[in-house]
Amino acid sequence: MTSPVPPSARERLPIPFNNSPEPFELIAQGAESLLYKTTFLSPSQPAALKIRPVKKWRHPTLDKRLTRARILAEARVLVKLSGEGIVAGGGGRKVKDPKKGDVGAGGMRGLVPGVLGLDWEGGWLVTEWIEGGTVKEAIYRVSRARTMGGSGVGLGGDDEVEELRGLLRKMGEVVGKLHACGVVHGDLTTSNMMLRPLTTIPDNSFESDGHDETSPQPSGAASASMQPQPTTTPNDSLSGDLVLIDFGLATQSVSDEDRAVDLYVLERAFGSTHPREEELFACVLDAYAHGEGSGMQGKAGKTVIRKLEDVRMRGRKKRHVVLFTGRGPAMPLRLLRGPDLDVFTEKALLPKGTQVSEPANMKAGDTSGASLHC
Repeated sequence: MTSPVPPSARERLPIPFNNSPEPFELIAQGAESLLYKTTFLSPSQPAALKIRPVKKWRHPTLDKRLTRARILAEARVLVKLSGEGIVAGGGGRKVKDPKKGDVGAGGMRGLVPGVLGLDWEGGWLVTEWIEGGTVKEAIYRVSRARTMGGSGVGLGGDDEVEELRGLLRKMGEVVGKLHACGVVHGDLTTSNMMLRPLTTIPDNSFESDGHDETSPQPSGAASASMQPQPTTTPNDSLSGDLVLIDFGLATQSVSDEDRAVDLYVLERAFGSTHPREEELFACVLDAYAHGEGSGMQGKAGKTVIRKLEDVRMRGRKKRHVVLFTGRGPAMPLRLLRGPDLDVFTEKALLPKGTQVSEPANMKAGDTSGASLHC
């Protein structure tokens, strides 16, 4: 929920925003930063202002160092991905450009917000404002529409499923392009992905109506009303440009391990946020490794997907289960699923890597006191 910032609260904003006449609207508040919608340099330039407030509980020197390092790291990543310099002052002079030959420089232009300005001493970063809603909101909207349409708990009609698949494939390709640029996001969720509506300008049909240069032309308001007006995709559509935001935890890395962890974070977040659509997440991984718009198609993508399997095994939460065979309460058996009940009757058939701790006086074939870790 957004809310305008009252004048009394503006005094807590860093310089030069504490006495700025521009409107400020609080969009989100996290543990590390505050996000405002405002304008920057020009009233017609909407911008996102990210402020990292001073942490009173942290040593002042350490707090300054951490704030400086995190703001600069985020700005460097955005500058590298967008391929554009940071605008300083009203003259539009670029004070920072990606190095020539830098891997991935400009590879995500239009898919990440551009940097407009920053001050690591003041603890703020201003980026381009991305219109539209989050991917999370878009998927929720489609999910609610399917439920109201009588689709029940299932995935709904073919049209809705295909539309979702298209969006998820787009997610996979954008993440693949991000990794190909040598950047790992660190916090991939559907809340950190925006769907920017597509704006199209229709062809000027002025001449097709029989007018030529010698014909009298309308002027003033009549002329303006006859000009083609841009059209924007509706808000309830899943089409549009997918833009990644919030690079506060991003790092520059080309490690397959780091890329796999990035995908694992997205997979876990998607499953918990959109459980009804969880089975469609395979479209993300398929597009990541095989999509034409992904920079990870081919051998590189397949290597990361294989590494993802290892990360899943390590990241799986360990379960502590006590086995009972015929005596004692049978309640803990419900923690085991399906055919696993039969598998665990013999220790030799336990899954590879399973550790079993047995009491010293345990008899052969008796697992009533065995502890299983898997």
